[in-house]
Amino acid sequence: MKHSISVFGLGYVGCVSAACFARAGHSVIGVDINDEKVRLINEEHTSPIVEPGLADLIGAMTEAGRLKATTSCTEAISQSSIAFICVGTPGDRHGKLDLNGLSNVCREIGEALQGLEREFTVVVRSTVLPGTVENTAKRALFAGAGQAARRWLRVAVNPEFIREGTALSDFFKPPFTLVGCDEEPTANLLEDIYSMVPAPIIRTQIPTAETVKYVSNVFHALKICFANEIGDVCAGLGVDAQEVMRIFRLDTKLNISEAYLRPGFAFGGSCLPKDIKALLYAAHHADVALPMLDAILPSNNAQISRAVETVMATGKKQIGVFGLAFKPDTDDLRESPMVTLVETLLGKGCDIRILDRNVAIAKLTGANRRYIVEEIPHISTLMCDSVNALLDHADVVVVSDASESLDLIRSDQIVIDLTRGAVEIRPAVKKAS
Repeated sequence: MKHSISVFGLGYVGCVSAACFARAGHSVIGVDINDEKVRLINEEHTSPIVEPGLADLIGAMTEAGRLKATTSCTEAISQSSIAFICVGTPGDRHGKLDLNGLSNVCREIGEALQGLEREFTVVVRSTVLPGTVENTAKRALFAGAGQAARRWLRVAVNPEFIREGTALSDFFKPPFTLVGCDEEPTANLLEDIYSMVPAPIIRTQIPTAETVKYVSNVFHALKICFANEIGDVCAGLGVDAQEVMRIFRLDTKLNISEAYLRPGFAFGGSCLPKDIKALLYAAHHADVALPMLDAILPSNNAQISRAVETVMATGKKQIGVFGLAFKPDTDDLRESPMVTLVETLLGKGCDIRILDRNVAIAKLTGANRRYIVEEIPHISTLMCDSVNALLDHADVVVVSDASESLDLIRSDQIVIDLTRGAVEIRPAVKKAS
């Protein structure tokens, strides 16, 4: 089905979106306060921005009668049933976003909709922090349209994932199309608009969609900084950085993959902490600064500190811990963040019991046993042999290994779940009847 679409903001995202929607067969009207941008589209049949292929596409779409531009919000709203907001949200030097453009456009759209009382959908495509649509966009829309418009005016989020230089290809060949909204008809509408894009439609809540865009961009920046710092350390050590990273990228099981990209607790074990320290040591002796890699271990330690603070904030001292090894399905306690957590809580006066069926202190051998004897010789006195024994002791249950059956946890016990990230405090699991 073809739709009548207005696109507010004819900057980079807006121009690309407007032209691509028109190419998909929709009727599109672009809106901008800049007269010159409107003139270039309507009279010159060309693009106000530089992007490979965009000028030709805008020319073809305007000549086909599927794309035009205006400075009038009222005109655009009267000729469309769905509006995509693509205005800029610039940040100051501290990172605070200027949302005046978004707020003003939403208010103008709302005012243009007054008295129309017809189904209309506003889609925020601008990059905004979670909560912005609810606290800024919706407020401005309904301030302009009136509260009665809540019966027929719908709002959604549809972040863009296009890159300058490859924008047209990125629009039509994205990894997915992300839609954040509260109503199924709104999601269905956007799915129909994007029916020409051969990519899965991901439906989610509005705050989640707002956040995913930031997470993606931050991760892209993180990857660039990581690769550059590896380049720096390789240069300092006399190693071919391009060859190192070429081989690194060949591992699509762990390196370039979903592995390690789920929120959880801190890392540990005999390899990661030791190898990070060794590489940093070599880099510093080669006089190579690695600010991002230097931050890894402090960031990891912050996860443990946050868990300690969460436990202490309960005001309880009787603590039960599920899982002691550095990860499930192993008996390796070396550099385990759970050992650090337990040791810290003991130092703060907590009375702790631990259950980890993979850890049998008496049977540990080699380096693992030496670590126990030298670092935590008293840990064996804290170990339990059953879920019931641990739960009989605990007012607070800390979960780092969910492999144990936890349905015996009482409703009066506080559960601190470290397996999902953000040190989640959740209600106890109710025992099955």
